[in-house]
Amino acid sequence: MISTAFLHYCGKGPMRHEDSLLAAGLGRRGIAVRYYTIKRIHRRQLPLGRDTFIAGDMDAMHGAMRQLGIPVPAPDDYPAALGEFLRRRVWTSTLGEVERALESGSTPPTFVKPADRRKGFTGVVCYSERDVAMLGNVSRRQRVRCSEVVRWVSEYRVYVVDRRVVSVGHYDGDPTVPLDFGVVEAAVDAYRRSGQAPSAYGIDFGVLSTGETALVEANDGYALGAYGIDADSYTELLMRRWDELLGSARAPGG
Repeated sequence: MISTAFLHYCGKGPMRHEDSLLAAGLGRRGIAVRYYTIKRIHRRQLPLGRDTFIAGDMDAMHGAMRQLGIPVPAPDDYPAALGEFLRRRVWTSTLGEVERALESGSTPPTFVKPADRRKGFTGVVCYSERDVAMLGNVSRRQRVRCSEVVRWVSEYRVYVVDRRVVSVGHYDGDPTVPLDFGVVEAAVDAYRRSGQAPSAYGIDFGVLSTGETALVEANDGYALGAYGIDADSYTELLMRRWDELLGSARAPGG
């Protein structure tokens, strides 16, 4: 049973929206909340264990996982089981290969984002090799996920806990354009049946200019932005995923 929760806060200025939600949700669960700085994660100064919960950004969460012997989950933004819901071509390449293809004119404008969690840049549409050059000294050997460029009219995050959709939050585009929830439910079911879905996660869907509802990307639930979700549902989601991750921790010396 979780007795203590650690939230990332430097002690100055406003708290992140996500941490404010968690502070409220954890408080209602009667769980003591303590705050930490990223320096304490890097120095392994937090008393983390099976009776503690922690939340923070990717850097903080990966540090906590390493301390506890939890294998860091591999990124899976475009799960294989959900390929039919993408409604666009998606592939893996390297930044150098994309740059050369754009320079030779053998590929159309391409959306590019890092394939690995330790991102060297944020996702960007590259219309020519000059756009790749604007990324600076990012290694051209870096693996990237690419997709053909489409126009999103509206985008939403769908929050899922143990196959249940607990919330849907709009985060970009026209909020009056709704999702086809039949598509969303079919995707959530397909992800569950694949056996690859985390116990709790966020999955982004949008409406294309064609009117189709399509998968934007999947997001693991251990470090997840909060859009239009209430404190209790958000807390439930992150705690459920953390409990699953704790169960994967290697025994000391293992």
